[in-house]
Amino acid sequence: MNRSAVPPPVTLVLDAAGAWLPARMEAVEERLRQLLEGHGEELAADAGSTLEAGGKRLRPMLVLLSAGPGAGEGAIRAATAIELVHMASLVHDDVLDAAPLRRGRPTVVARSGRPRALAVGDLLFSRAFAELAADGGPERVERLSAASVALALGELAQRRDAFDLSISAGRYLRRCELKTARLFECACLIAQAQEASEKTGALETFGREIGLAFQLLDDVLDVTGPPERTGKARGTDLLDGTVTLPLILARERDASLAEVDLRSLDPAGAEAVCDRIAATGVLEEVRGGARRRVELAKRALELRRALEPERRQLLELVAEGIVERYS
Repeated sequence: MNRSAVPPPVTLVLDAAGAWLPARMEAVEERLRQLLEGHGEELAADAGSTLEAGGKRLRPMLVLLSAGPGAGEGAIRAATAIELVHMASLVHDDVLDAAPLRRGRPTVVARSGRPRALAVGDLLFSRAFAELAADGGPERVERLSAASVALALGELAQRRDAFDLSISAGRYLRRCELKTARLFECACLIAQAQEASEKTGALETFGREIGLAFQLLDDVLDVTGPPERTGKARGTDLLDGTVTLPLILARERDASLAEVDLRSLDPAGAEAVCDRIAATGVLEEVRGGARRRVELAKRALELRRALEPERRQLLELVAEGIVERYS
């Protein structure tokens, strides 16, 4: 894979793992390219541009690390399927938000229109489940299906909560569990045996907690920017009407924020609200909550001692990299 396209914390994990992990990540990348070819010129171009936009590839990395260096072709298929579902969810999110940019590039919906973007998202979802089904593992399909349903439920919850400044922190976190943490959990579990064990319990906790930490820090980054780092305008969540934890906590310190009319915001107004949120000092509180979740994730692996030290250390590097990347 192109290391210049991924952030330093990810390359740190690749380097620490030795030869096996980079080789398997490259195999996933090649499989992604193969699966997005041969679907007609228009779909192939739009799906290919989504792949070329890159990303952190955290979810397929979690699949491979959880499975270990001795895992077979099934782990590569599972890692590929996880990334396809993630890509599909981003394309569909961009349709719902009418988002102009993703990772600093025009989105499929901005470039090719809503019908084509919906078709690309559907293609990515269908390829994901075909990839798992080809490996003959119904339990893996079930796990990915459950995570995909959670994504849909989380998106519906986000739509219901849109522009509502009264939502609670608990409701926000539940939404994050559905939209983000469940797919991280799935990435850690999809290559494991279906029956419960110390290993699956530890990996489930690890995936959930780093998924929540990831989302908390991503929401902080939406407030702080800058666009050249995030690939999108500062305050994009506000413009979409998405109320996140920084705003929920900030309104408790600055009551006037509860009176903001999110529907009337333009980009300049969104940046001004971001400045007001930051001025309350809540961003460090949210960062602190994310760091505590990372520590809980690491502790789950350590206390249950379900993995050999090398793999545990690599997973801990992933968790620490989330904090380093987003803090």
